[in-house]
Amino acid sequence: MNSLVSGIPVSFFLGLAGILFSIGVLGVLMRRNAVVIFMSVELILNSVNLVFVTFSKSLSNISGETIVFFVMAIAAAEAAVGLALVIAIFRHKKSTNVDELQSLKW
Repeated sequence: MNSLVSGIPVSFFLGLAGILFSIGVLGVLMRRNAVVIFMSVELILNSVNLVFVTFSKSLSNISGETIVFFVMAIAAAEAAVGLALVIAIFRHKKSTNVDELQSLKW
């Protein structure tokens, strides 16, 4: 395994991915706005993508980059469906605060 990716050590990329993942998890757990929660989930997915690309480049294997392509497609679908749900909830409840959503009944 090559410990450098384009002259930068692999540990730097993994450290950055860990920081991004931690920020995303804190955003999901601490925030109450649905849009911010969806942005935090996207941050988590991007940190995982960074790990996949890092190991793909360091191992000179394309399979990690292939997985990233599928993760990005799933993230785009999740963002579209999530945004549609947030808009529908906002139209009905006039708020995107997840604490005010006690049930899924309208």
